[in-house]
Amino acid sequence: MGVADLADYPWDAVAPYAERARAHPDGIVDLSVGSPVDPTPSVVAEAIAAATDAHAYPQTMGTTALREAIVRWYARRRGVSGLSAAHVLPTIGSKELVALLPLLLGLGEGDVVVHPRAAYPTYEVGARLVGATPVASDDPDEWPAGTRLVWVNSPGNPDGRVWDAAALRRAVERARELGAVVASDECYAMLGWDAPWDTDGVPSVLHPDVVAGDFSRVLSVYSLSKQSNLAGYRAAFVAGDADLIAPMLTARKHLGLMPPAPVQAAMIAALDDDAHVEVQRERYRRRRDLLRPAVLEAGFRVDASEAGLYLWATEGRDAWESIDRLADLGILAGPGHFYGTHYPQHVRFSLTATDERIEAAAARLRDAGGAASR
Repeated sequence: MGVADLADYPWDAVAPYAERARAHPDGIVDLSVGSPVDPTPSVVAEAIAAATDAHAYPQTMGTTALREAIVRWYARRRGVSGLSAAHVLPTIGSKELVALLPLLLGLGEGDVVVHPRAAYPTYEVGARLVGATPVASDDPDEWPAGTRLVWVNSPGNPDGRVWDAAALRRAVERARELGAVVASDECYAMLGWDAPWDTDGVPSVLHPDVVAGDFSRVLSVYSLSKQSNLAGYRAAFVAGDADLIAPMLTARKHLGLMPPAPVQAAMIAALDDDAHVEVQRERYRRRRDLLRPAVLEAGFRVDASEAGLYLWATEGRDAWESIDRLADLGILAGPGHFYGTHYPQHVRFSLTATDERIEAAAARLRDAGGAASR
């Protein structure tokens, strides 16, 4: 399969519902895409402004200061010790890394790439681009011979599911039995809501409770888009097995995948400052506390959604019917069909809207629930 064989971008199918939602007297509430709406933290904006004299080509591997900041961040925020600069690599956003990882690992026809049942579609796209076979499974015992890459997404997009340390440990054990690499997409890790994730934090695949300091064939992927409102900066990184990082770095040098120098400076500022992350976390907590009860009152059941930026909900009918109903309320959500074939009755509500728009959505949903009960 090549680029020309990729399916149409699925979000184009939402356009008619978005048009109807915009016709609402109070305007649309767009809860369909997880794109941050809040300001870039001043500590980051100041860092990038001070780094605009970027006349030389940046380093694909990242500056020493950036790699050291990534190592510090894993130790301080994720409880991961034993990393060095050789274990980390900045990337141009995490989507680029997700899509290209099968290529960078040398996968091809006959290889299997496992990804979650409820999944961000880029895992499958990356497999198909190199001719590998994508398999949707959350059960390590189901992972077939021929598996060479396993994607774990915790907290999950779209479902907000968290893999605890025991589940991650089993995933790593099974992957190693198969000779596969485990890549854990952890970009929502700072956004744990339900106990114990709200206090203990979401575990990383690199945590000692999971790998006991043995990073072999294990990678953690992280993005600053969510925790720091840096989606437009394309600021992310991968960490783990140094024997995997080294050839990935070589390939990225040949491909010209160099994070811009000002962005690397901004990443250091974001990684070293925890205060802005807590401010943003509380914004999302307030929005979730407003939206979740309203979604329930409107007749939906919320599944998982214990962490991350989304509510994964169903009212027991086809997702497109729910999207149609929501459009009449001026609300746009994401249909479960976009996240694989296993959840055709779910929709994804994003918390990435302003406080005012979240309040508007909650009011409309409560009114709809009240009208349905009369």
